[in-house]
Amino acid sequence: MDNGMREKLLSSEGKEVGDLKGRLYDESKKIWRVALPGIIARVASFGTIIVTQSFIGHISSVDLAGYALVQTLTVRFANGVLIGMSSATETLCGQAYGARQYHMMGVYLQRSWIVDFLTLTLLLPLFIFGKPMFKLLGEESSIAVSAGYISWWFIPMIYNFVFTLTMQMYLQAQQKNSIVAWISIVQFVIHVPLSWLFVYHLNWGVDGAMGALCISSWLVVFAELGYIMGGWCPQTWTGFSTAAFKDLLPVIKLSISSGIMVCLELWYNSILVLLAGYMRNAEVAISAFSICLNINGWEFMICLGFLGAACVRIANELGRGDAKATKFSIKVLITTSVVIGVFFTILCFVFGNNIGYFFTNDVEVAKAVSDLSLLLAISVLLNSIYPVLSGVAVGAGMQGTVAIINLCCFYLIGIPIGAILGYVAHLEVRGIWIGMNLGILTQSLALSYMAWKTDWDEQVRIAAERLQRFYLKSVEEPGNNGHA
Repeated sequence: MDNGMREKLLSSEGKEVGDLKGRLYDESKKIWRVALPGIIARVASFGTIIVTQSFIGHISSVDLAGYALVQTLTVRFANGVLIGMSSATETLCGQAYGARQYHMMGVYLQRSWIVDFLTLTLLLPLFIFGKPMFKLLGEESSIAVSAGYISWWFIPMIYNFVFTLTMQMYLQAQQKNSIVAWISIVQFVIHVPLSWLFVYHLNWGVDGAMGALCISSWLVVFAELGYIMGGWCPQTWTGFSTAAFKDLLPVIKLSISSGIMVCLELWYNSILVLLAGYMRNAEVAISAFSICLNINGWEFMICLGFLGAACVRIANELGRGDAKATKFSIKVLITTSVVIGVFFTILCFVFGNNIGYFFTNDVEVAKAVSDLSLLLAISVLLNSIYPVLSGVAVGAGMQGTVAIINLCCFYLIGIPIGAILGYVAHLEVRGIWIGMNLGILTQSLALSYMAWKTDWDEQVRIAAERLQRFYLKSVEEPGNNGHA
C-alpha cells in the first residue's frame, strides 16, 4: 500500500472515530437532558416516603412493620397500576412530540387523568379494608391493626399519583421535566422539617408523619398544574377539551397492557414481602426486608430516570421515523446506566453493615439488614439493566410483550425459587431475595434478546399508524372549526 492510500485510510478512520465521538456526545446530551431531571425528581419524591418510614421507625417497631406492609403491598400495588397506566401517556406523548403533533399531547394528558382517576377509585377498597385484609393474609394481629390504620392515611396521599405521574410523563416527552426536578427538590426540602415539626415538636406521632407526607405530595400536584396551565406549555396545552372523552377505548387498551407490564414488576417485590411475613420473627423479617427493598427502590429511582429517558428517546426517534438513531440510542442508554449501576453496587458493599441504623434503633433489625447487604448490592447492579430495556419497550409501545416476559420470569421462576429457598432450604429472607434476583436476571436476559431481535424499521411503521389513528386536527389547522 503506498503512502497516499495509507494516509487516506487513516484519515477516513480518524473521521469515523470523530463522527462516533460526536454522535456519542450528542446522544448522551439528549439522554441526560431527560434522565437527570427525572432522576432528581424520582429520588426526591421517593425520598419523602423513605423519610416518613424513618420517622415512623423511630416511633415504634410495630408501626414500622405496619407501614412497611402498606407501603410495599397496597401502595406499591396501586402505584404500580398507575405508573403502568400512565406509561401509555409516555408512549403517545413521546411519539406525538417526535411527529410534531404537539396539540395532541394535551388531549392525551387529559385522557390519562380520566382513565387513572377511575382506575384508582376502583382500588380504594384495598386501603379502606386494610386491617381485615392483612389479618386474612395471616399477618400478626398487632401489625395488621397498625397497617390498617396507616392504610386510611394513605388514601388522600395516593390520589396525587393520578396527576403527578401523568404530568411528569407529559412534560418529560417534550423535554421540560427540569421543572419537575425543581418542584420535587422543594417537596423534599419542605417534607423533612414538616415531618420533624409534626412528629417531634407537636408530638403527633404516626398521624404527624403521615399528615406531612400527604401535604408535601399534594404541593407537587398544584405546582405542576400551575406550570402547565400557566402558559409555559403553549404548544401542547391549549386548555381543557371534550376531545379527552373521545377514543378512550384505544387509550384504555394501551394503558391496561402498560399497567400489567409494570405491575408484574412491582407486585413481585410485594409478594416477596408478604412471604417474609410468614417467617419466624415476622416483625424483624418484614422490617429488614422492606428497609432493603426501599434502599433498593431509592436507587431504582435513578434507573427509572434512564427508563424515562429511554421512553422519550425511543418514542421521539420512532415518531420521526429514524430506526438507525433508535438503535444507537439504545446502546448508549444501556452503557451509561450500567456504569452508574456499578458505582452504586460498590457503595452498597462499602456501607452495607451500617445502613440499617438510619431507619431503626432496633439492633436485631439493623443486623438483619446487614446480613442482606450482599444481595442488596446484586439487586442494585441488576437495576441498571432491565429498567432501560423496559423503557425501550414502552417507547415503542411493546408493553404487552414485556408483560408476558415479566409473568414468566418473575412468577414462574423468581417466586417459586424464592419460596423453595426460603422455606424448604431454610434460608428464610435471604432465600426469598436470591429467588427475586434470579427472576430479575432472567428478565434482563429476555429483554436484551427482545431488543436485539426487534425489527426497528417495522416499529417505525407501527408508530406512524398509531399516531395517524389517534390524530385529531388542531383548531389552527385549515378546515377544522371545532376544538381538538
